Amino acid sequence: MLSIENKVVVITGGSSGIGRALAAAALEHGAKVAVCGRDLEKLQGNFTPTASLLCFKADVVNEADCKAFIAAVVQKWGGVDVLVNNAGISMRALFQDVDLAVIKELMDVNFWGTVYCTRYALPSVLERKGVVAGVSSVAGYRGLPGRTGYSASKFAMQGFLEALRTELLYSGAHVMWVSPGFTASNIRNVARSSDGSAQAETPLDEQKLMTAEECAHIILKGIEKRKRTIVMTRQGKLAVWMNKLFPGITDRLVYKHFLNEPDSPLKKYH
Repeated sequence: MLSIENKVVVITGGSSGIGRALAAAALEHGAKVAVCGRDLEKLQGNFTPTASLLCFKADVVNEADCKAFIAAVVQKWGGVDVLVNNAGISMRALFQDVDLAVIKELMDVNFWGTVYCTRYALPSVLERKGVVAGVSSVAGYRGLPGRTGYSASKFAMQGFLEALRTELLYSGAHVMWVSPGFTASNIRNVARSSDGSAQAETPLDEQKLMTAEECAHIILKGIEKRKRTIVMTRQGKLAVWMNKLFPGITDRLVYKHFLNEPDSPLKKYH
């Protein structure tokens, strides 16, 4: 079991939602925390300045930014014990309507951002026998209608991390991913529409969802216990289980679920 107290924890996408909650929780547990985001002023405004915190301006779609972020962490604290690839964006649009640049953007952020940061943090994680984690989604197990680019990016993330975990099986380092399910966060408000603009509002009742703080607690406990994977929420576990055993039935259930969303793009077919 790995205690994160006094460990160096690196988190991408710390400006809001799960990333912000993860950073705050890790600091409370005595970790040294480095977070990155595209808006440095917003990022710094989320936290009380402390010697245990590093805020860094970086866009994970840019390989040079990822390299510079990890280098800054190593320069400040000597290495990386835990990397949490959290930065991500979503979408809601039918594939036939979406600008393909939207799908490319999702792959750049969700998949390539994970690859870049992991590549540059890995030597230090190996040396310290630490943990690489990815914040994925149930969409990484089960393709979701209206979210083709998001599902593709999360499938790719999980495939990458699973292959890497197997490569490092006897290295002493650990690789894992977590799938929060529907969590109250900013990701749906900034989800891309068909033309790439921000969705601006969520189709879900955020009051009924798991909070980002609850999600962060589960993720940190999973990292400390070196879990293989974590699928959160009863609905998420059921979706993954049903899709393995009854894929045809799950197709219809998933379709019906997303058809009933407010302003569902699937209503185009009805």
